[in-house]
Amino acid sequence: MDAFFAAVEQKRRPELIGKPVIIGGGGDPTKRGVVSTASYEARKFGVHSAMPLRTAYKLCPHGIFLPVDYEEYSRVSKKVKNILRGFSPVMEDVGIDEAFLDITNASEDPEEIARKIKERIREELELACSIGIAENKLLAKIASDLQKPDGLTIIREGDIEKVIWPLPVRKLWGVGPKTEAYLKSININTIGELAAMPLENLIGYLGNSYGNYLYEASRGIDESPLVTHWEPKSSSREVTFQRDTNDWQTIARTLASLTKEVTEDIKQSRYLCKTVTLKIRFEDFKTYTRARTMDEFTDSNEIIRKAVFEALGKIELKKKVRLIGVRLSNLKKA
Repeated sequence: MDAFFAAVEQKRRPELIGKPVIIGGGGDPTKRGVVSTASYEARKFGVHSAMPLRTAYKLCPHGIFLPVDYEEYSRVSKKVKNILRGFSPVMEDVGIDEAFLDITNASEDPEEIARKIKERIREELELACSIGIAENKLLAKIASDLQKPDGLTIIREGDIEKVIWPLPVRKLWGVGPKTEAYLKSININTIGELAAMPLENLIGYLGNSYGNYLYEASRGIDESPLVTHWEPKSSSREVTFQRDTNDWQTIARTLASLTKEVTEDIKQSRYLCKTVTLKIRFEDFKTYTRARTMDEFTDSNEIIRKAVFEALGKIELKKKVRLIGVRLSNLKKA
């Protein structure tokens, strides 16, 4: 989906169409928070996701800042996914605004299927999406990003050299800012330059597993299947305080609220947990975690909350707290 959160807001408030809309946190750029999505009008000013709201405000002071309405975005996302399932039952849901479809056995032409998907989403939801078509997930993901917004890109087997190799290495799935910076330090800027690197050299630089992955990915090779179902490994919530605090009541109240939220999460998914982990980040950005494994699996808020506060008792609160979080792990089906 194209600038999904911003697009949903522009749909329900047409006066925002064509304006720089920035979604993040509580929607107040003077407070802590990060950008979740920015409209394409805002992106022209250098605003992008994961950027601090304060930075976004400096770049785009006339932007319209709105709070995240996750409930509404989830509601619209379900409608999008229902449309997609009508075209193929083999779907991997990879986030609120993204999915892979396997259309290998479809009788229609892939490009025609893509056009019909775009039409349905536009007609029923008044939203735009970008679609990439390729023989594997890696190439389809790259293709979907090449002609945003409202794009449709096909990458065929013979297009690797011409289309993929000139792209920056960051376009490869799994290459983040740190890997990109390291690759640049050894004079690898494009996917093509990465593909020209001998396998033994890549393994020497990046280790066996990652070196092999990049060697294959740079050649457009990806054997990973679509994952249509998976079991959750954990459920977590965290909060960054608007102002660093050492007020015990504020910390305790927030912790109890977060614990209730993650407990409700596992209850709704019909899971029990055995391990709780507390995370605290202080004003100097030093971060500590403390885990507590309970005697039995449970979804009891009272028992889990008790374990969380026991974990809190293992950390000295001598400095002001910036962030606090709770994670439930070691899950099993109820």
